[in-house]
Amino acid sequence: MNIAIVASAEGNQRHRILAVAKELGRDHHVTIYSRRDNAEGKPRTRVCPGVTLEHIDVGPAINLSPDDVAPYLNAVGSRLMERWRQDRPDVIHAHSWTCGLAAVAGAKDLGLPVTQTFHHVDAAHKKLELALGRRANAVIAGSGDEESALIRLGVPRGNIAVVPYGVDTERFQRRGAVATRGSRKRLLHVGPLTPERGAYTAVRALQVLADDVELVLAGGPEPEELDDDLDARRLRALAEQLGVADRVTLLGQVKRASVPKLMRSADAVLSIPRESVTGVVALEAMACGVPVIASAVGAHLDSVIDGVTGLLVPPDRPVRTARLARHLLSDQTLRTALGYAGADRARSRYSWERVSQELVRVYEAACA
Repeated sequence: MNIAIVASAEGNQRHRILAVAKELGRDHHVTIYSRRDNAEGKPRTRVCPGVTLEHIDVGPAINLSPDDVAPYLNAVGSRLMERWRQDRPDVIHAHSWTCGLAAVAGAKDLGLPVTQTFHHVDAAHKKLELALGRRANAVIAGSGDEESALIRLGVPRGNIAVVPYGVDTERFQRRGAVATRGSRKRLLHVGPLTPERGAYTAVRALQVLADDVELVLAGGPEPEELDDDLDARRLRALAEQLGVADRVTLLGQVKRASVPKLMRSADAVLSIPRESVTGVVALEAMACGVPVIASAVGAHLDSVIDGVTGLLVPPDRPVRTARLARHLLSDQTLRTALGYAGADRARSRYSWERVSQELVRVYEAACA
């Protein structure tokens, strides 16, 4: 199958799109089309066997917001149409509403099936997303929660296929190097240091826990920029105020290659944002065999089976989060059981191989 993927050059989903494309490239030919957002790089790059990246030279070669790139989408669509006349794909997969508009423009005179992923429903552009959702041969949602949001938007239920956001089960696995740690029990929070991502809740929860528990926060700016970061300063001030500053460590941004061994060093991982589109942190922790306490929102409602592969808690509930953490940290048998079950679920349901197989089924149905 010849698969065309239309995606932005930047964004939180870039890593996932590349990972899935590489898996698809084992058995299919995949071309990722992206508007050039910098002056460097060749027009065409072979990413790996079966996968090619093509840059579309339209507009300024700088990173633009979705609204700023909108005026160039017709031109991007025209370039895509020219390219697809030469190398006709079997199916197109557009990521985001901007890429969807460009893909539809490129495919309209060629009779090509278009599948669409939004990653989240954008209230500011819901009319465009609804039009794209009704136009697409299939809309691919990453979770049941996202599917419900699309149905509320007005996308026909029968036009939606749920394919979960995956995890690299080769990199994130139970066996492997473990980051150094002290004698305290370790809770780990991975992600931006903002209130909506749960970092403040994690610090407040620590106040209720015993002195032999530490909290490590990985994320935010580069380590050398922590002193100038507003959220980092606020978190440190909060930790001082609550009397837990000696048990809170801010690492700053951690290299992706170091995240698995950092997760394996934790007794439990906290993934407690107010919204969770992908649930990737919880999935990575599960794949590493580390029990996770996750907020009962978004993709977590699919991936984390409460009491089986992890524990669910409402967001912004530090006391309840602390209660679950205390229960988990005091029960080695429970931690082991959750860790094994989580790793098995991540490997069997959320591996790139499984995700790519489900996408192919959606593509084949769209072509039919």
